[in-house]
Amino acid sequence: MSAPIGSTVLGYPRIGPRRELKKALESYWAGTSSAEDLQAVAAEIRAGTRADLAALDSQPTGTFSFYDQVADVTALLDAVPPRFRPDGSRAGTALDEYFAMARGTASAPPMEMTKWFDTNYHYLVPEIGPDTTFRLAGRTPVDLFREAVDAGVRGRPALVGPVSYLLLAKPADGAREGFAPLSRLDDVVAVYAELLGELADAGAEWVQLDESAFVQDRTEVELEGLRRAYERLAALERRPRILTVFSYGDPAGALDVITRTGVEGVALDLVTAPGLVDRVPSTTGLRDTTLVAGVVDGRNVWRADLPRVLSRLATVLGGVGDLAVSSSCSLLHVPYDVSVEDALDDSVAARLAFAREKVAEVALLGRALTADGSDDLRHAVSAETALPRAEVDRAVRDRVREVEAADRTRSAYDVRRKAQADRLGLPDLATTTIGSFPQTPDVRRARADFAAGRLDEADYTVRMQAEIERVVRLQEDLGLDVLVHGEPERNDMVQYFADTLPGFATTRLGWVQSYGSRCVRPPILHGDVSRPQPMTVEWARYAQSLTARPMKGMLTGPVTILAWSFVRDDQPLGETADQVALALRDEIADLEAAGIGIVQVDEAALRELLPPRRSEWGAYLDWAVGSFRLATGGAADETQIHTHLCYSEFGDVIDAIDGLDADVTTIEAARSRMEILADLAEVGYSRGVGPGVYDIHSPRVPTRDEIAELIAEARRAVPDDRLWINPDCGLKTRGYAEVEPTLRAMVDAAVDARSSSGR
Repeated sequence: MSAPIGSTVLGYPRIGPRRELKKALESYWAGTSSAEDLQAVAAEIRAGTRADLAALDSQPTGTFSFYDQVADVTALLDAVPPRFRPDGSRAGTALDEYFAMARGTASAPPMEMTKWFDTNYHYLVPEIGPDTTFRLAGRTPVDLFREAVDAGVRGRPALVGPVSYLLLAKPADGAREGFAPLSRLDDVVAVYAELLGELADAGAEWVQLDESAFVQDRTEVELEGLRRAYERLAALERRPRILTVFSYGDPAGALDVITRTGVEGVALDLVTAPGLVDRVPSTTGLRDTTLVAGVVDGRNVWRADLPRVLSRLATVLGGVGDLAVSSSCSLLHVPYDVSVEDALDDSVAARLAFAREKVAEVALLGRALTADGSDDLRHAVSAETALPRAEVDRAVRDRVREVEAADRTRSAYDVRRKAQADRLGLPDLATTTIGSFPQTPDVRRARADFAAGRLDEADYTVRMQAEIERVVRLQEDLGLDVLVHGEPERNDMVQYFADTLPGFATTRLGWVQSYGSRCVRPPILHGDVSRPQPMTVEWARYAQSLTARPMKGMLTGPVTILAWSFVRDDQPLGETADQVALALRDEIADLEAAGIGIVQVDEAALRELLPPRRSEWGAYLDWAVGSFRLATGGAADETQIHTHLCYSEFGDVIDAIDGLDADVTTIEAARSRMEILADLAEVGYSRGVGPGVYDIHSPRVPTRDEIAELIAEARRAVPDDRLWINPDCGLKTRGYAEVEPTLRAMVDAAVDARSSSGR
């Protein structure tokens, strides 16, 4: 008989408390450390995780990853796209092949990357075709489970489930029209069955399979696939008990399906979908099933209202076979530890719980539910709720309340287009970049010295201006039509603004993984937001003074600021977004007054916050689009407003992209080879568009011919006078050795295309 799950979490941060994995990965990729060095760092991180989770009754194993958990399954199943094995066999080590899928090689572009549900985490999209061969190519889940057992830990192997893996995949290049990766389900399930047998032999009592793709809208065929897969796995004679996880939303009909398959456990996200609590008593299959109740928020940083949580847990006790308590999803999305943040205001810090604090909350709730003498624990839970509240800024709230529809509306696009053409005089196929340029060690050092007080403001300004001038001269030499100042003064496209806006707090070590070695420090939006002074104007003014070419002012949009922050949960998101939008509106007005004729307001995360269920999209997009239009609605006709969107399934929000009413939209398109353009054409999008022709998330340098091919593809869908030529995203994470030749090739390819049209 397997022991109950008890208190647990569904995953944990894996970059290390001091970003040890990031540093080890980048050292390995640079060739300055060995695979053995990298593996040693990974083992230390996993040991630290086991220690952090020691207070729990059980913990997941296998949630560590060198890049992402979906890519791990691709490697486990040996579903490696053929371009990474041009001669039919693996070139180099398994680890190098794994990183090649993520980062590309000189001859093979990397796999497409997109957002993991409505989070800022990215995964590598599997490429599945009719001829993809599946086999159990490794034993990593078994090895990591045994590692935990050897350390005295009661572990639970965890990986992405077979059905979600295929639902998150795309058809491989060359697959016949209408082919669906889900059609390969039986073959994939056969490999999972083999793995479950090996886990059982290793002594695993439970296995955790993440089927969160079912919190999205799913067809009857897909639900039938879930039923078929888990009935087959449940019928295995030799296997661990199965915990099926549904995080990030409501699994709807999938809950009834899974509880009738014979699996022993279901994990539900009762934070994102609190209404699930009311459905538990009426879901017949749960009466003989372990329910892992996700009641501690795995995606935000606010302390749980523990008495309220405990009360909600009590309402489901009678409707399930066994009740366990958990985080709502993996704690991958939050930083490690609040206690190290010694610079946070006490009133803010008192409201926060990062991963280690959330583990303590889960452990306390678990003991309150099950331990003898639980009255004492219940009293401790009650004592946890004296949390300070956010201060109210009446002027900010009054201003939001006075917003009218006209504040979100500009003149007709045709009027604006003529005014902008007269002012800017740009050629067809105008070239630009998205904003940031590579940040050299000298730039990072100067910024760190300034923050630490080792460099005074005057010297810091001189150093940043020198870097801006260098970047401007480089862009002029490259022949770019619209320039940027390169953003040397910015540590992050959201944190930079959070550092200057009241209502935000920033952390020192609050790092969160975005993908691979890319980590971000999301600010904490804890109160009402205002803008007491300009944030970007002097840098933009200085950059424009250096050149006669148009210089873009660079801002981050309200939706993206919210998406990439930990946001207060005591008022509707739309109200918070409008507060941020009004601050940006004031900044745009000051940029215009400083002579800036183009302002880019990035909404890279527009798709990211889209709720999993289509029925909830309308309400979200109403406030998301409205906040962008509030930020930009005061701009003059002759001011050209750009926006930028990156790595997402854009077809889902194509009407909203049109609704933003930006004059130019630049968008990630290189990895997907311009798929977005068909969606834009379908909605009759008639403004400027810049589909990316340079994939900046890979270190490979594309050739001029590759870029020319993408430009030609774009020209088939967009007239030259509305088509912009640009990279996929900002260049901050790349090096000049990659960026300069690629941008030169991009400009040359654009000039060639312009010449071929006779313009």
